Amino acid sequence: MNSTPSRSLLSIEGMTKSDIEEILDLTDTFDEIGRRPIPKVPALRGRTVATLFFENSTRTRLSFETAARRLSADTMSFGAGSSSLSKGESIRDTVEVIEAYGADVLVVRHPAAGIAQRIDNWTDALVVNAGDGCHEHPTQALLDAYTLRKHKGSLNGLRIAIVGDIRHSRVARSDVLAFTMLGAEVVLVAPPTLLPPSLEGWPVTISYDLDEVLPTLDVCYLLRMQNERISEGLIPSVREYTADYGLNIKRSATLPKDALICHPGPTNRGIEIEAAVASDPRSVILDQVSNGVSIRMAVLFLLLGSGRKLGAASELEGGQ
Repeated sequence: MNSTPSRSLLSIEGMTKSDIEEILDLTDTFDEIGRRPIPKVPALRGRTVATLFFENSTRTRLSFETAARRLSADTMSFGAGSSSLSKGESIRDTVEVIEAYGADVLVVRHPAAGIAQRIDNWTDALVVNAGDGCHEHPTQALLDAYTLRKHKGSLNGLRIAIVGDIRHSRVARSDVLAFTMLGAEVVLVAPPTLLPPSLEGWPVTISYDLDEVLPTLDVCYLLRMQNERISEGLIPSVREYTADYGLNIKRSATLPKDALICHPGPTNRGIEIEAAVASDPRSVILDQVSNGVSIRMAVLFLLLGSGRKLGAASELEGGQ
């Protein structure tokens, strides 16, 4: 069991503004590496990154695995559907087995809030929270912040709307923390049933009217609407939700010309965002995907690196 103070990345809440800025600054280096003909450096050769996904994922899993391989780390991949969990093995047993195989970092996604923290308490390996229930998704917030900074120069003073199912969104929670820490103003736009029961302590404002908010924005960040919200009685119908909160061509025309459109993916085209809007020149959705690899390279490098100010060319390029 890990008895020392954790160096893992479990949440944005535990980070400082300088922590976030260090990661964003280092990501610039890895962004450049990703544009090379051979986008690979030997920085983490001999290290092993294991992805433990107890929920289905395409973007996040592939992003972490691509990041690890570009750093020359070895990778292991665990999927709950084909594991011994079906035979009664506990999550802790699974973690201990994977650690015994030599994993230095465990990248964990799980439908239960708080599981990343529990796993961090069980292991001496470092843990990266890749999404735990409705709690947090810190690397998504980091890549979102990096994408906005790359396009806008800074988040300071930006007015950002996060639109949709805030209540169940780990992305929204992490984004609110990261965006406001970097100086942005955040407004949550959703029907009352899709807001958390309490917003005490959230540094945000609330609006129920997307049309009123759109002309004032620098960034419109749309969240994925899940069909189970209908069966839970939280929205009358998908059609009604789309009519009130979907970003269509008509609505997007009221956004400022230099505003950005974001989405964590996968998109439900025709529900929270119209297909033509996802392809709008102001949409940075694919940039978010590509920036995710660079951010996760920076995170893995910082977790497994030397512990001093990282990002020097000699550290990244050396050790061939």
